[in-house]
Order: sequence, then C-alpha cells, then structure tokens
Amino acid sequence: MKSVREELERRRQEAVLGGGKERIEKQHKDGKLTARERIDLLFDQGTFTEIDRFVTHRCTDFGMEKKKFFGDGVVTGYGKIAGRQAFVFSQDFTVIGGSLGMAFANKICKVMDLAVKTGVPMIGLNDSGGARIQEGVESLAGYAQIFLRNALASGVVPQLSAIMGPCAGGAVYSPAMTDFVLMSQGTSCLHITGPDVIRAVTQAETTDDGRPITSQLLGGASVHMERSGVAHFAGGSDEDTIRIIRELLSFFPQNNKEKPPVAPCSDPAGRMDEALKSVIPEDPRRPYDIRNVILPTVDEGRFLEVQKDYARNIVIGFGRLGGMPVGIVANQPNWLAGALDPDASVKGARFVRFCDCFNIPLVTFVDVPGFFPGIDMEERGIIRHGAKLLYAYCEATVPKVSVITRKGYGGAYDVMSSKHIRGDMNFCYPTTEIAVMGAAGAVSIIFRDEIRKSKDPQATQARLVAEYQEKFCSPYKAAELGYVDEIIEPEETRPRLIAALELLKTKSETNPWRKHGNIPL
Repeated sequence: MKSVREELERRRQEAVLGGGKERIEKQHKDGKLTARERIDLLFDQGTFTEIDRFVTHRCTDFGMEKKKFFGDGVVTGYGKIAGRQAFVFSQDFTVIGGSLGMAFANKICKVMDLAVKTGVPMIGLNDSGGARIQEGVESLAGYAQIFLRNALASGVVPQLSAIMGPCAGGAVYSPAMTDFVLMSQGTSCLHITGPDVIRAVTQAETTDDGRPITSQLLGGASVHMERSGVAHFAGGSDEDTIRIIRELLSFFPQNNKEKPPVAPCSDPAGRMDEALKSVIPEDPRRPYDIRNVILPTVDEGRFLEVQKDYARNIVIGFGRLGGMPVGIVANQPNWLAGALDPDASVKGARFVRFCDCFNIPLVTFVDVPGFFPGIDMEERGIIRHGAKLLYAYCEATVPKVSVITRKGYGGAYDVMSSKHIRGDMNFCYPTTEIAVMGAAGAVSIIFRDEIRKSKDPQATQARLVAEYQEKFCSPYKAAELGYVDEIIEPEETRPRLIAALELLKTKSETNPWRKHGNIPL
C-alpha cells in the first residue's frame, strides 16, 4: 500500500502530464506550447501557485468515467509578473481537446472571483475545442457563469485573453468581453462558425485572389487584426504572445483604485527633438506618419501600439512620459487623411474608456479633417459610431492633454479631446488650422455670388481664401478665446506634455451619480 506522500506525488505527476506524453508531443509538433509551459513563461520564475490541481469532472455518460484527468483540462492559479500579482487560467488542449465542462468552468470562475476580491489582473490563455458536448447544458451553463464574471470584473481589474489554439462557438465571447485580445499567429483561431460549416464553406468558396478559404482565414490572427478588429495584438509564436502580455501589463495598475506604475526614466523630461520641426509638411494636403510625432515624444521612443493594422486612420497605444504610463490616441494623416470613420471611432472609443477605467492619463494628437463623408459612411452608421468616441472623451475623468499638430476641423475637432469636452490642457503648433471647415470650402459657400460676379473669379477666390485662412483658420482665434492653452513649437512637445501631466497628477473630477451611462452602442 502506498504512503500518503507517495500517493500525493503520483497525483501531482499525473496532473503535470495532462493528456499524456504523446499528446504533449503532438502539441509541440503543431507549434504550440503546453498549458504549463505557457504559465512558466508568463510568471516570474518560481512564483506560480496552482489552485484546484486535483479537480476532475463528474460526468458518467458516454464513457466519460474512464476519461478523468487531474485538473480536468485547465490549469489555474496565481503568481507574479515583474513582481506584481496576477491570476491565470491556462486551457490544456491535450486533455479532451481542452473542452469545457462544469468542473473546468468552476475552476475558472474561482480564480476570476479571487482576482476581483484581491484586486489583481486576470489572464486567460485559451486553447480549447469548445463546449464539452458530453456534458450537454452544463457546459453552456459553465460558459454563462464565466461571461457573467467577465462583465462584473470589467473596469474593476484588467482582463487579458490570449488565443493560442482553437477558440470556437460560445467560447469566443469570454475573450471578446475582456479588455485586450492577443493571438498567436499560425496556431490560433477565433470564430463562432462550427467546423462543419467551415468545411462546407472551404469547399465552396475562395478568397479574392483565388486562394481557398481555410479556418485560419475565417478566424485566424490576420483577419481579426486587419478586418474584424477583435484582436488587439498578434504574436509570432506563443512565446512572443506571452512577451506582449508581460509588456502590456507593465502599463496598468492592478485595479481601478490604483494609479498606474511609474517606471524609472533616464530620458530627460526637458529633452527637445529638433526632428519634430520638419515632420509636419508645409502643404496641408500632404500626408505624414503621426508616429513620427509620437516616437520622438515618448520615453526612449518606446510605443506599444494597439490594433496596429485595424482602422489605420487612428493610432492608439501605450507609452510613457517621464516614466508615467499614458494612453495615446492620434489621428493618422497618411490613412484616409486621418478622417474619422465608424471603425476608427469605435477603436478610439474603446481605448479611451479602458484608460479611463484604470486611471491612465490620455494624450491626444489631433490632425483631423472631419468625419469621413459619403453615403456609404452614413449607411454604416457614422453618426452613431462617431458618437461613441465623443461620449468616451466626454465621460473620461482622467487627465486629458492634447496637441493639435495641423488640422482640427468641424465636429471632429470637438470630439478629439477639445477644451469644450473637458480637455484639461490643450496645445497646438503654430501652423494649426482650427475651423468649421477648410478655407477653400468655406469661401466657396460664403462668397459664392461675389466670386461668380467678379471680373477675375480665380484671383478673387484666392484673395478671399487667404483672408479667411488668416482670420478664421489660424490658431490665434482659438488661443484668444482660451480654447487652446498655448501655441507651442513642435520640438517643445515632450517637455510641455510632461509638465502638464505632472500638474494633473492630483486632478480630481467626478461625473454625476448614476447606475451607468447609456453609450450609443
């Protein structure tokens, strides 16, 4: 008869093996790490503590009583990431395909509840075939219990989801409710369409360039990074995805009651970058890359861009200024001229709300010619979607600092963290144009009859455009009215932003009491 300690060690070893050596080898052959290998990379060495290691399912139908594995296909617990606590669940595809049953779901719910109680981030590493059909409605109930906790934890602790294998059907909605979704390229798949439907579509259709549609094209990292907007980051491998998780967490506080962690900074706060003098073209119609303003401004030129390949007319991401984490939102003039369309508005709004939830100051770089016009935009709901970004900025109470680099036209000027919607400190460059619309368009409307009746319509229009530009489009009118706090030189951007954020560290602002607002979803 085995001793108690021998039995404990046997069970521990069995739990570590998951679905067995052959399935672990298959996992590696498919280019994926195991659930425990991912945890080892995620947490600081020797800090992970497992919870519910010996839990097994209780299903006795379909021969399931013969398929019991310690842990039931998911590893749960807590540890430290860069010295700070975090909870995790890591789905084990080697155990019954990582399928979710009630015991599996209960394990996840337990660590989610603990994450909220203790006020620390929650990370999910997803690699699962979906609901465990042998357990029927109990699997569906398990998913619903997880969804509920995602909703209740939202805005309380940061929630991150990494897709590192299949994630299909109802399983996709837990990641979709979390703050950030990361995917491993080539091995992950995120879709609600069942495998039978995918196979049918694959046989029947091809992509625009003639390639057959595969499950990867239907739900792989590229489609969710570029087209659907579901994914925020894509790692080249499991290792790369985990590296991004660790970097991303470094910008966040542990919960909504804390301030974000300030990092040591060797980059001088007063540093000016002469290169910024030449970034903005003299011709207001010429595009440029707004990243060439962001990178020289942030600490050591390090900027973690979010949703880089989706809605490229707006750039969002995290950086630091004087060691302080900031969320950066910027119009992108080299894509659709930086105009706001439905996708860009939603992308920006969700990011602004995340930063506001977790006390991360917002820095906005503005170069916006307006909302994107056209019948197609109207039919896609530009009014409703544009209102989301407006709502998010209006609602946000974190420090909000903005720099208008070139254009601030129409309602889009109002939306982009203007003084009128509680922008705290608003700067602009000397070449900024702030107006209802461009001078040429305004003159063609206001002075239409005068131009038509003149002896030289072209000369008259040119004169009127120049006069309108000087009187209504320069930054001086806005400065006279107090709508911008100061007109600064481009090379001053970094020190001015850091000084403003230092001033606003003690900012305290609250919204009227309410159960919650009703953002125009």
